[in-house]
Amino acid sequence: MTCLSDTGSKDSKIRFHRSTNRQQWMKIALFENIHALASEEFRQRGHDVLSTSNSRDATSKSAWRDTEILGIRSRTHVSRESMESAPNLLAIGCFCIGTNQVDLKAARERGIVVFNAPYSNTRSVAELTIAEIIALHRRLFEKSDALHRGVWDKSAAHAHEVRGRTLGIIGYGHIGSQVSILAEALGMRLIFYDIVPKLPLGNAIPMGSLIEVLSWSDIVTVHVPETPATRGLIGRDQITLMKPGALLINNARGSVVDVEAVAEAIRSGHLGGAALDVFPHEPSSTEEMFESALRGLPNVILSPHIGGSTEEAQANIARDVTTKLLRYLEHGATTSAVNMPDVDLPHMRPQQHRILHFHRNVPGVLSKMHRILADLGININAEYLQSDMEISYVILDVDPVDHPAIIEGLKSIPETIRVRTLW
Repeated sequence: MTCLSDTGSKDSKIRFHRSTNRQQWMKIALFENIHALASEEFRQRGHDVLSTSNSRDATSKSAWRDTEILGIRSRTHVSRESMESAPNLLAIGCFCIGTNQVDLKAARERGIVVFNAPYSNTRSVAELTIAEIIALHRRLFEKSDALHRGVWDKSAAHAHEVRGRTLGIIGYGHIGSQVSILAEALGMRLIFYDIVPKLPLGNAIPMGSLIEVLSWSDIVTVHVPETPATRGLIGRDQITLMKPGALLINNARGSVVDVEAVAEAIRSGHLGGAALDVFPHEPSSTEEMFESALRGLPNVILSPHIGGSTEEAQANIARDVTTKLLRYLEHGATTSAVNMPDVDLPHMRPQQHRILHFHRNVPGVLSKMHRILADLGININAEYLQSDMEISYVILDVDPVDHPAIIEGLKSIPETIRVRTLW
């Protein structure tokens, strides 16, 4: 069985072990202009909240030193070194879909739970995709740009309705299926490909391969996560398989589509247009110049990663991630955590204390815990355990006890990663 490497000497580990009263205030840092709903909810629970729009603030030692809950979006990168400068950090909330900006392995090793909001901006991304499909077919941006230059071009040449066109969806998850529903309402034909068998919605037809979707579609839209298998998924070879004059949309991840290959296909006329909201390299601030081979090309829509940037989506994300963080703080639930075993459990009963214990998944740890508690005369009323190949997370509800004795006893177990008590 694979185990995590030791987190360090006993002295260096002691700082990871905290006991937390459910009513005790926490120091919470929210970066990158997270929706105000998050800070409002934390403050209503009595927590101390630092909220800023600047992701660069996250790199300062003063911002990390006492932080117990960290909220970020996609620009703030949380490295192993960053975590080492935050000995009190309990959890990280990614107020976005992805978690690539966080070193998840380092977080696991330190017992730091990471949450995200994988589905809260689904509708916003789907609507943007539909808007791009229509705009590309009508060459709307070209017409608008001409009019801004004083050119009155009323020609219908190269402008088309979307009704009857075949839309190929690569990735039929929450966003891809939403796009499917909206597109069918416009009278489009729908085909899709996903590596996992999915139940078609409406009249959408599943295809047996990526090649079939590429070769049969008038428009191809990509909605896949970033994984080793999806990096470079759409390159020169795949674009060559697409119909002459077809359109390509990428609102997924910048690494999925070869931007240089798209630019070549636009210049040659093989692709009739494209829309991209994500890029291999994205500026870290408004001061940094955006560079891309697609700039200035005809019938190409470029947007600055705003697929989920609607007030509705950001409010949904804030509500979702904040709820997960508070449930972990107040009850120990790790439901939907991306890097820890998933433990969902009832609220604590009155006059009970709760012990939260992360440890390496090796034989004998529970028996050591039970022996320590028995020696202290502590009665266990309920026990919840979930494990993966490396980490175990056990929650014990016990009669009221002197919690420092529990902490000292449980942190002496060599396999302990983090222990916390709630009362």
